[in-house]
Amino acid sequence: MISILLATYNWPQALKLCLESLATQTDKNFEIIIADDGSTESTKKVIESFGNSCPTAIKHLWQEDQGFRKTKILNQAINAAHGDYLVFLDGDCIVQPDFVARHRELAQKGYLVTGSRVLLNDSLTQELLTWSQWSFQKFSSDLIGKRVSGGINKYWPLKIKLGNGSWRVYKKFVWRRIKGCNMACWKADAEAINGFDETMTGWGHEDADFVFRLQHHGITRKSGSWSTEVLHLFHKINDQSNAAENARRVREKILVKAL
Repeated sequence: MISILLATYNWPQALKLCLESLATQTDKNFEIIIADDGSTESTKKVIESFGNSCPTAIKHLWQEDQGFRKTKILNQAINAAHGDYLVFLDGDCIVQPDFVARHRELAQKGYLVTGSRVLLNDSLTQELLTWSQWSFQKFSSDLIGKRVSGGINKYWPLKIKLGNGSWRVYKKFVWRRIKGCNMACWKADAEAINGFDETMTGWGHEDADFVFRLQHHGITRKSGSWSTEVLHLFHKINDQSNAAENARRVREKILVKAL
């Protein structure tokens, strides 16, 4: 079984769309574990409402809001997962109906997958947040128009899906295109490196650190592009005051391992 580890923080309207998109999956053999970094009661209400109408198993993990501590709550989610394969997703992302199926297709022992995203602009995001119910069919009815107007920054990855293959494999650690909002690995591999580095607090690069340590552990990275794209809702940039320090720490680990 696949465990979707869904990170969220105080954006219940976006989380509702994300959960509704997960409810439309063609592959239904998965559970949802929500890793909540301190959201208020409104988020809890969205989760409870969704859980009452969705047959998919869902668990809500919550920790007190003490600043950006995504690494800590994700480690709790890893520990709570019943699935042997973990797919990491953020609550500000909407998935396509074949999202779980595509990740299952790319799952392979000894590998991790880093997926990609399609960015939505502010106008399209605000429109989607007014929808009473998510519908991928409705969203994709005029993708060309959305691309031309700047509503989305990619068109073809939503229309063309490519399968597994050696062309997806990264030969070495590459910082680019690591998105914690869409990546996957085996639970046993995440546990072998003790999950995320909880000393990394504040926004930035905790996902790159996680991928680097997996690769150093002997796990090969491959791309999930042109297969697992998520729709990333527009929002204001997070507080990035810790990003430079987190990046420095990852680079330091890379240099030490290279010696």
